[in-house]
Amino acid sequence: MSRLHWKVYITPIFLAVCFFTLGIVVLVYKYAIIGLILFIFSGLLVYAPYMIVNNSEFAVTNKRVIIKLGILKTRSLELFLSKIEGITVNQSVFGNMFNFGDIIITGSGGTKEMFSGIQSPLDFRKAVQQATDKIVP
Repeated sequence: MSRLHWKVYITPIFLAVCFFTLGIVVLVYKYAIIGLILFIFSGLLVYAPYMIVNNSEFAVTNKRVIIKLGILKTRSLELFLSKIEGITVNQSVFGNMFNFGDIIITGSGGTKEMFSGIQSPLDFRKAVQQATDKIVP
């Protein structure tokens, strides 16, 4: 249905390039072990968000909304469509330009769950609204 936006890669890639460059400089000065450690670390910096993006789930079924984020530290939400009072979408100027934003799901009783960096948040909200409209009272 939806997924995390590619913006989650920006900071890790920048840091990975910095550590990779530092690793090259260290290799020039004949410190192979430290250079190797820096190369491995730069690869892990990019691999971690890749795993988070690929293991995140955003789905709307005919009965519920299911959102799961994370690998080691997992955050999940399963909420019946009949228990959803509203979905708020927050997008900055860059969010509008690059199609990402935050969604806040308000459940019955006023509980609010916020999820950041969602790709196509307006489409996600639309899918929830369409599924909610199909529920027979």
